[in-house]
Amino acid sequence: MENRFPQTHEVIELCLLAGKIMLQCGAETYRVEDTMTRIAASFGLPQSHSYVTPTGIIFSIDGTEPAKFIRISERTTDLYKVTLVNGVSRKLSSGEMTSEQALNRLKEIQDANFTFPIYQQIIAASIASGCFLMMFLGQWSDFIPAVIAGGLGFVCFVFIHQILKVRFFSEFVSSLVIGLIAFLFVKMGVGTQLDKIIIGSVMPLVPGLLITNAVRDLMAGHLVSGLSKGADAFLTACAIGTGIAVVVAFY
Repeated sequence: MENRFPQTHEVIELCLLAGKIMLQCGAETYRVEDTMTRIAASFGLPQSHSYVTPTGIIFSIDGTEPAKFIRISERTTDLYKVTLVNGVSRKLSSGEMTSEQALNRLKEIQDANFTFPIYQQIIAASIASGCFLMMFLGQWSDFIPAVIAGGLGFVCFVFIHQILKVRFFSEFVSSLVIGLIAFLFVKMGVGTQLDKIIIGSVMPLVPGLLITNAVRDLMAGHLVSGLSKGADAFLTACAIGTGIAVVVAFY
């Protein structure tokens, strides 16, 4: 029974770890706060408060331990981890898991790597580029140029992102490469519709999840997180557009 109702500082540690994993993996702000509150309530601590932004989490419980803060410096997209943390939260609420089991499980989730291999990501980005081309009413003759341009652009994005930690620079260079490749295909007569090839090829770089989360956070009343995520998505889109604009301006 003592494992079912641990000390308050252990509950805070558990809540912060769950929130940290979810926020790092692309969860919405309101979902992170709700999960942390539900975990605390499952241990008989309903008076908990959390304040979540894209770069940090503050969590406290009334009248007990001091508020604690953790910094979020790296963010990625891994919705499978978000689902796993939600599963841990549901098991805690239903009493199927103790605090010690939940903490061990969360540490396993944090250390696990569910990311697909790079070559699979490149193949998926290439195929997606061709499919987006057709979705935007492109011609079948431009399918292969879009696949090649999208794939090479994504390779450039991954490579630059790994060696140079400068925000928005990898998106700019990748879109620049995509624009150059698309222009060369059209110049050689292999491609016909330059705009459709470019649009389809840059779609894997578009921050779709970030835009969606920004809108959902704004609708949930989290104005700070919604505006900051929206600004991040806007700057990413500007970097992509600037790379394409440079190619169009010179050629």
